[in-house]
Amino acid sequence: MNTYVLPARPKLRKRLIIVIVALLILFGALVAWNTIKGIYIGKFMASMANPPQTISTMTAEYQSWQPHVEAFGNVRAVHGTDLAFDVAGLVENVDVKSGADVKKGQILMKLVDAQDRAQLASLQAAEQLAALTAKRSKAQLEVQAISKAQYDTDMANLKSAQANVAAQQALVDKKTLRAPFAGRVGIITATPGQYINVGNSVVTLQQLDPVYVDFTVPQSSLDQMRIGSKVEISADGLKGKTFTGTVTATDPKVDLATRNVGVEATVPNPDKLLVPGMFTKVAVDSGSEQRYLTLPQTAIAYAPYGDTVFVVHQGDPPASSADAKQADPKKGAPKADTKNTKSGPSHYVQQVVVTVGPTRGDQVAVLSGVKAGDVVVTSGQLKLKNGTPVNINNTVQPAFNPNPHPVEQ
Repeated sequence: MNTYVLPARPKLRKRLIIVIVALLILFGALVAWNTIKGIYIGKFMASMANPPQTISTMTAEYQSWQPHVEAFGNVRAVHGTDLAFDVAGLVENVDVKSGADVKKGQILMKLVDAQDRAQLASLQAAEQLAALTAKRSKAQLEVQAISKAQYDTDMANLKSAQANVAAQQALVDKKTLRAPFAGRVGIITATPGQYINVGNSVVTLQQLDPVYVDFTVPQSSLDQMRIGSKVEISADGLKGKTFTGTVTATDPKVDLATRNVGVEATVPNPDKLLVPGMFTKVAVDSGSEQRYLTLPQTAIAYAPYGDTVFVVHQGDPPASSADAKQADPKKGAPKADTKNTKSGPSHYVQQVVVTVGPTRGDQVAVLSGVKAGDVVVTSGQLKLKNGTPVNINNTVQPAFNPNPHPVEQ
């Protein structure tokens, strides 16, 4: 007898249906969970207010700017030299102290000259004898007691004696070092008894009032270097001090290597603070004064697509685009939620594109985008966006100096 066996296909189909249904339920639960989570996160983010940020501000105002050409220069003395003896000898005495101000012709140093002075006295005695002989010969010639040849010989001897005295006097004078002009001497290292060779520098002498400042400018700025133009000089070693002078000369040619032109300015230096060799910053006035709307350079956000600033407005920030979408056009604007109303800052910011002009120290000129009287953010821009409420704290302001100087640590 044959036994009937039920096929396994219906059982397998039933299990497959159960698995598919379970997967559909699990997938539906996950989709529902993510949907509900997104809705609640969106509601939470929408309910969160844009937090206020603390910033510093400055009111944009017009300032008068004097256009100028900037350069770097070096101080040079009007008269300056390293003094030396043109004869050799031993130092007898030093008559001036290091760093002293001296007058023209003042004795600075002397070499031993006793032997030269003795020789000078001998030659002077010979000169006196020659002078008496020439005088006596002239009287005798008048009475024809001597010949004309003898008289000429005596006169020649007199002139020779006078020349010998002058030559010896010059040698004696060379052993006394005098100041060729008024100025300030440097550090003197020579001491009495020291042997000085010919041409060895013994002391420097520099005239410090006034001084020259030499600098170069591009050939494109040559037409602005007019004789008599005002020049302002500053030096890193003299903080907070500026010196005013005038352009006195320009080179008649352009340097072929750099295409620059040399310029010389004369600067009064009554306090003798500027010394030869000092490195300086030079600003030469060019043209008439200009009026610019001025802001600190920290207020400008520079970017390839355009330079921007944040302008502060009074009041509450305008409604965002998200709030506008939530509003029902049939019912009008949404009503304010009085339960969540908070007392917050009464200022907000808006970003505007500006056109910047020339700079001057910590300042920059704004040509468009901002008008006089606008309150502009000067620090804290990185945490701002359009409509951000702000708290203003101007206790600390960024640098706004037209002539800044480096601060030593």
